[in-house]
Amino acid sequence: MSDSGFVSTSDMLKSSDRQRKIAIIALLSVTLVWGATFIWMKQALDALESEKELLGVDGVVASLVFARFAIAAAMMVIFFRKAREALTDKQIWLDGLVLGTLMFVAYLSQMIGLDDIDPSVSAFLTSLYVVFTAIISSIYRLRLPTKIMMLGVALATFGAGFIQGPPHLTWGLAEFITVFCALLFALHILFTQRITIRRDPVAVSTTSFIVVTTCSAVTAFLLGDGLNPKQWTLIYSDGVLIPVILLGVGGSFFCLLFLNMYQRYLHPIQAAIIYALEPVWATIYGLQLGMVTWSIWILIGGGSLFFGNIIVELLSNNTDETVNQQ
Repeated sequence: MSDSGFVSTSDMLKSSDRQRKIAIIALLSVTLVWGATFIWMKQALDALESEKELLGVDGVVASLVFARFAIAAAMMVIFFRKAREALTDKQIWLDGLVLGTLMFVAYLSQMIGLDDIDPSVSAFLTSLYVVFTAIISSIYRLRLPTKIMMLGVALATFGAGFIQGPPHLTWGLAEFITVFCALLFALHILFTQRITIRRDPVAVSTTSFIVVTTCSAVTAFLLGDGLNPKQWTLIYSDGVLIPVILLGVGGSFFCLLFLNMYQRYLHPIQAAIIYALEPVWATIYGLQLGMVTWSIWILIGGGSLFFGNIIVELLSNNTDETVNQQ
């Protein structure tokens, strides 16, 4: 495995308390926007019922992912000189290929699974990436997480999965696809940690966005109808363009750039626990829009998530759990 893999002697950059606090705030802001991406994606998919019948769900999903990351990639190239310079760096392309492939398959599988299962089931199964992150990290480091980290993982997974009530699992194909998606998200967190420690975050963000865009275009041809103009113009359908722009600017450009810039200052398991707050914001937004019905589970799940984050941040011994992991 190359030095960009997650098997290494360090887990995070050496950082001051101020850098860690900034990183935590940055990743919390990422979850705020990610919570809204669920709303935007559902709005786009719901507005494309006829297109899904004509082109197939996979083809429509691929086109939406294509548009979303094409917007993000274009913004990177336009606004950052380092992004333009990265286009001639072979190593940056190799790193971008790793992150981009993981992102593409994870997003595609999540969206395909979401089309066939209840959102609460999808949230629960996707939240397993917190557990997968802890398991994979422990296997390759040959050391179990501390008890505080393990408690945080358990609380975050429970909270994310039960915030909309107990999930009703039937274990059909969509459920297994979503579990696979969770595994890919865990791998993306771990590979992001290793790659962004060694490479410029702006550079690898750019190439990874281009990889996702390219993979999405190929998938649209293979699973959709690439020769049909409707495949490439569906984002202009009523109720689709604005959500796609928001997904591209907010969900991809802002969130993934911040993720690549700041996650490296935290332990990957702590980062995964922070990311698990996404369904809290998604539920709050859903309540405001009338898309989610209030229940006591929102307090139970949301409280569990917040408590899990708080105990990891406040009760972890920084010397034992973070600095010594470097």
